[in-house]
Formats: sequence, structure tokens, C-alpha cells
Amino acid sequence: MSECGSCVSNGDKVAGCQNNGGCLTGGCNKLNVFDWLSNMGMPQSEVFDVVEVRFKSGKKEFFRNYDRLDLITGDAVIVDVPNGHHLGYISLQGELVRLQMKKKKVKNDENIRKIYRLANARDLEKYQEVRKREKPTLKRTRHIIKDMSLGMKLSDVEYQADNSKPTFYYSADERVDFRELIKVLASEFKIRVEMRQISLRQEAGRLGGIGSCGRELCCSTWLTDFKSVTTATARYQNLSLNPSKLSGQCGRLKCCLNYELDTYLDALTDIPKLKGPLLTKKGAAKLQKTDIFRKILWFGYEKENTWHPVSSERVKEIMALNARNITPETLESNEATNGKTHFAAINKELERIDKKYRSKKRAKKKKKPRGR
Repeated sequence: MSECGSCVSNGDKVAGCQNNGGCLTGGCNKLNVFDWLSNMGMPQSEVFDVVEVRFKSGKKEFFRNYDRLDLITGDAVIVDVPNGHHLGYISLQGELVRLQMKKKKVKNDENIRKIYRLANARDLEKYQEVRKREKPTLKRTRHIIKDMSLGMKLSDVEYQADNSKPTFYYSADERVDFRELIKVLASEFKIRVEMRQISLRQEAGRLGGIGSCGRELCCSTWLTDFKSVTTATARYQNLSLNPSKLSGQCGRLKCCLNYELDTYLDALTDIPKLKGPLLTKKGAAKLQKTDIFRKILWFGYEKENTWHPVSSERVKEIMALNARNITPETLESNEATNGKTHFAAINKELERIDKKYRSKKRAKKKKKPRGR
């Protein structure tokens, strides 16, 4: 398996991040896939000859094993790329590759490039030497872009293993004319240059980082398909539309807002949709808050500061009564006593949780040392 810059294996222990077996930075096992079919005997006699190869920053492509090399997940291989060769690591093989190709709509035809051979020690040393050029190239190119006043942000540079071509990954809000930039870079580094524009989410995935949840970014560890996230997703989950809390490190809405959306949509099917306040003889009660999973709606009267919890079933009853021009006495049903005890238990539970996590600040007096 490949190693990040800070991880140096020493036997069975990892000297860099001290995580014995994994990588806290996401560099060693970035976008790894667990092959759950590896220990199962497949009924087919022939193994699928296409494998998935992972490159720097989690980029993955499919290559054909023409020479039937004995490959293991994690092996370094030399593969065929346009105008040269590159070094990558086997990330997946077998029948799971067929499923991945079907998912990504990749045809199993002659357009799939081949694997040349397994990488030897000389190839790995040369590749590490090539990668040492990336940071100086990145810094120098950023200075050139600043001098040329181009509206683009350069996030990463990746050299091919044969040192024949660097790929510059950048993001921009508008279309950028970088023809003059390519000429300057080609004369500066004496090499053929490729520019590739990426989105802000892809940029955050390549750079990596820690999210507000305290874990590594999903886009830099396992998430590859970026689905659109809208403010309606936050509204369904009763989240406050605060851009500073809902935005990720890419500046867009967090991808994790989609994770629990289906659960909220299923729970919202039992919540009645109000077109206005509920009419009672005590007055008009407006909706203040909704507890989706407990199916409780909180209403408040105009001249009161207290909120009254009402079950979704009772809200439907009052809506049906209002539709027939009937106004009930109060928001509570005839079985108000059972409802009061139920909601009182909920309030006590919330108070108990607040007391549990309430910080107790006590001023500690420092004792002065007594003089002799």
C-alpha cells in the first residue's frame, strides 16, 4: 500500500501518525474499497481481467491486465497513459470492478488501456523524486498566475511518473484564457503542460481537511459522486439557514445534509401541512416549532409567551373541525390528562439532559506559598 509523506513503515508499526494499521491523514488509504468478494469462491472459471487503479489524491481509472499478472490489492503497477506511462496502485479487482464499470457507465472495449508491469524499486524511487518537484512547481506557478492577474485558483500539481507532463488543477468562477500562461509554464519548466479545471467540491477533496464534525472530509476519504444540495434540504430538517453553519470548507452547502434527508421526508408524511393558524375559542394558535420524529407540534397564542405541545393527530382533528367551521375549546383533547403527563415527561427529560451537560464553573483560589 502507498504511504503518505509522514508515514514511514517500520515493521508492523507506523512511525508517522501512530495509527498502527491505518492513516489518520487519509493519504495512505484514501478512497480505499473493501473487497468483500476476495475470500469467496466464485463460480466463474476466468477472473475478470480489468482492474481499478488509484492515483494521487484518489483519482481512479480502469486498466486491462493483458499479461495476466498476479496482482494483489495495493500493488504498485506501471500503466499506459496518453503520451507516456504512470505509476498507480491496485485498488480493486475481480467482479467488483465489473460492477463499478457498470455503475460509472464505462464500456468494456478496446479503449481500456493496459497494465505494463509491476513497479520495481527503481520505479518507486524515480516516482518519489518526481513528486518532490510538485511543491516548488506549485509555488512558482502561483506567483506567475498572480503576476498575470488571472482569475483562477491553483490547488494542486501532479507529475506523471515518467516526468513527461505535469497536470495543473485549478478552480475558477468564470472562463479563463490561460493560453499565454501555458506558454510561460512550458518555457519555465521545459515540459509539456496540461491544465484541468475542477469544481470547488473536488478542490476540497484534493486538499483534504477536518470538518465541523471532527472527522476527515467525506469528499477526501470516500465520497466521489457529488449530488446537488439545496436550501430546501435544510428546511426539511428544521435547520436554521445560517450560511456559516451550513457551508463546508468548499464554500458550498455541506454534502452531509443529504445523508438524513430521506429519513426526514419519511417522518414528514405524518406531519400535517398547515395553511394558517389553528382556531380555538381561546384564540388563534400559530405554529412555532415542530418535533418531526416525536410528531409533536408546538403552538403559541398571540398574547402569550408560552408554547403548547400538541400531537400531530390532535392537529389533524382541529384542522378537520375548522374546515367545518367548528372551533374547539382549547388545543388539548378530551384526554388532556394523559397528554399532559406525556409532555411533562418530555420536558423533564430535556431538563435532565440540560443539567447533565451544564458546565459548573467554580472559582478555585490559589494558595500562596507561606514565607519562612
